[in-house]
Amino acid sequence: MSQKGHKRRLRPKHKILAAMSALVLGGGGVVLVSQGAFAGQDSRNAPVTATIDCPDVGDKLDNVPEQARNEVDANLAQLDTQVADAYKQLSSGRAKDKALLGGLKQQRGQTITKLSDTLGKAGQKPAGLDALSGCVMKEAAAADPADEPPADNGAQGAADQGAAKQGAPQQQQQQQQQQQQQQQQAKGGPARSDFVAIGNVKPNVRKPAARGGASTGSFAVQCGRNENGHFNPDNVIVAPGVSNGAHHMHDYVGNKTTDAFSTNNSLAQSGTTCTNGDQSAYYWPVLRLRDGKAEKDAKAPGGGQDANVGTILKPKQVTIDFKGSPVSKVTAMPRFMRIITGDAKALTNGNANANASWSCTGFENRQLKDKYPVCPKGSDVVRTFNFQSCWDGKNIDSANHRTHVAFADANGNCKKGFKAIPQLVQRIVYSVPPGSRFAVDSFPEQLHKPVTDHGDFINVMSNGLMAGAVRCINDGRACR
Repeated sequence: MSQKGHKRRLRPKHKILAAMSALVLGGGGVVLVSQGAFAGQDSRNAPVTATIDCPDVGDKLDNVPEQARNEVDANLAQLDTQVADAYKQLSSGRAKDKALLGGLKQQRGQTITKLSDTLGKAGQKPAGLDALSGCVMKEAAAADPADEPPADNGAQGAADQGAAKQGAPQQQQQQQQQQQQQQQQAKGGPARSDFVAIGNVKPNVRKPAARGGASTGSFAVQCGRNENGHFNPDNVIVAPGVSNGAHHMHDYVGNKTTDAFSTNNSLAQSGTTCTNGDQSAYYWPVLRLRDGKAEKDAKAPGGGQDANVGTILKPKQVTIDFKGSPVSKVTAMPRFMRIITGDAKALTNGNANANASWSCTGFENRQLKDKYPVCPKGSDVVRTFNFQSCWDGKNIDSANHRTHVAFADANGNCKKGFKAIPQLVQRIVYSVPPGSRFAVDSFPEQLHKPVTDHGDFINVMSNGLMAGAVRCINDGRACR
């Protein structure tokens, strides 16, 4: 997703951004600005910025003994915090890249050593983790500061009046500080090249045809649109017991108490927003308008403290469906099974696990993974999460939260040793004002790129409810 452009003379309003990006790239980086590159237009001259690219240690762990899980998860969460803190220093221009990367490597090395020692005590010490401590700078497309609205905290008019009374020098200083603040927000926001007009995308959805023995039914769950206002920046699957383990805000429906400290028992005892009694936890990163307005979390972890800014959009519609397999019957998911689809770190990890899709109503035969859609008038933005539909038949989770489940192949077949389970499909619709910029919440260093979108699910259906869902799907009925 990194895009380099051709050198051109910078206009005055871009000079500060150019100087700051040159600093964070060690003096070798240049911000390259293009006017009018938006919605799929030419973006070769788009501005670039720097972020931090670190190996994903958690993704390399495929065997963590149960007795070591809590401590390993805590260390992995600490690694995420270290990267987020380093990115804050980078984006503010407070540190040069060599010193920053050196200090980060030392911090990560100490944490990885603790993690390795924990696994060693449990008899599963992996080889090669020490080599994962070093990080590098990564170029990525940055937002043009001219596209970013000024921060609106309700006091701008008063500040302007006060500046006039205080005299020109102070007024200039305030204007410079405000400009720098806007430019910092721009560096961490979506770039013009992250958007494409959905009409310019060719139809690309292919579904395998159902064969004999297919399970063609469906089971719908109605859980609302988070009318309860259940938000937090936790992730109980990846970072259990760690507040702000996600470093971005999550929207929740279903289980009413899900947070970092939830346990299987607490989830089973919780109420739910689902009309059929399904206590499962369904959650995903919030979507925000990049409108410069201060949300309630503007100064909170997961919100403004982690570079997630702007008005949180409430979904217009949320649909939750469980679907069958085109080649076989499905088997019940075990209670408390965890599944994550997509990759919150896909900007730096690469697209291998990127899976969430973006589209527009009326155009859902065209799905995007690494672009935000620009929808025509009368059409709404749609996020779709198609979860993994194959299970190893043994584990409700895995050390890297991926290997216990898998996607079916292009023909709908599960790989050897895996069996088909009901496929969770979440579809979330948003009414976005025409021409508005928006972005998904992300880890700070992931720059709110669309490819980092992801969804999380913990199955807390009762065994009876899950059995009923499986019967509907296998019998070819549509149930709710």
